[in-house]
Amino acid sequence: MRLDFIRPLYERRGPYASVYLGALTGAERVTHWHSVRDQLHRLDHVDKATLEALEEEATEAAAGRALFATHGDVVLAESLERPPYEQATWSPLPHITPMLMQRGENVPHIRVIVDHAGAEVTVFGGGSPRKATVEAETWPLQKTAQGGWSQKRYERAVDETWERNAVAVAHEIDEQVRRIGAELVVVAGEPKSRSYLLHHLGTKSADRVMMVEHGSRADHGQFEEDVERALDDWLERRRAELVERHAESGGPTGMSRVAQALREGRVHAVLSPGELARRVWIGENGGTQVATDPAELRRWGVAEPIAERSDSALARAAAMTDAELWFTDRVPDVAAVLRY
Repeated sequence: MRLDFIRPLYERRGPYASVYLGALTGAERVTHWHSVRDQLHRLDHVDKATLEALEEEATEAAAGRALFATHGDVVLAESLERPPYEQATWSPLPHITPMLMQRGENVPHIRVIVDHAGAEVTVFGGGSPRKATVEAETWPLQKTAQGGWSQKRYERAVDETWERNAVAVAHEIDEQVRRIGAELVVVAGEPKSRSYLLHHLGTKSADRVMMVEHGSRADHGQFEEDVERALDDWLERRRAELVERHAESGGPTGMSRVAQALREGRVHAVLSPGELARRVWIGENGGTQVATDPAELRRWGVAEPIAERSDSALARAAAMTDAELWFTDRVPDVAAVLRY
């Protein structure tokens, strides 16, 4: 999981109010918020401005809400697909792990339904989904059985139109792969147009293509289900690959060794078995200020180390060093895949 979207949380000094709410009917949302607000009232030093900012977001319609606020501002508000375990915390860092675990890995990808006239291209990554129609030429598109001396020439012209449209689609996909760092390009549609498209894609895009059988521009049919299966398959392969790389390279395991690798900026991906409530020590400034021993941080120049949850400290360190974070039950303790 890429963590770019949570970086703003660490650009604002805490402490943070972290609120998880289940959202049912409008009246029930208000009742649930009042219960959580009372929990925050009982915690020390939660300021009135932060509570008021949270209240504005808390009753928005959604199956669940995850809200993170400090100094009178809601820095991040996420709608969740399922009601979460309701809780409210006040801590130096945002309690982000429950939201990350429910949100799951957000794979930047491109969905393509191609035919002779062009394609419908939908980009998922770098913001809200963006849909575009790509078409280069509209005539001639249909082959006929009219016969005569010009039949072969006409059919060749149709083939050339199909291919030019596929070239235009390929250029758009190559640009979007470059722009959002797409990990997967899921392609459905007319078989010959898919063949033309694959032929004209750049190497980087072609290596990310997964063909699926269902869907046309006129009728998506089972296309969305095919895409979800393709994404699940990609995620499982990626997770297994990282676990295997960790095992083969003898990467660091355990909070102390992983924290050291994060401080040194050597971590490509953190592998976590889930929520980690045990305490570690952090500094207020800099995402890599994390250690299991406060004396270690003092040697790194942190005058007053602060106790914090391990998972919260790991999420900050990963986000601020461009490391990925993956949850998996294939590791018994936190582990890391190293860049070098």
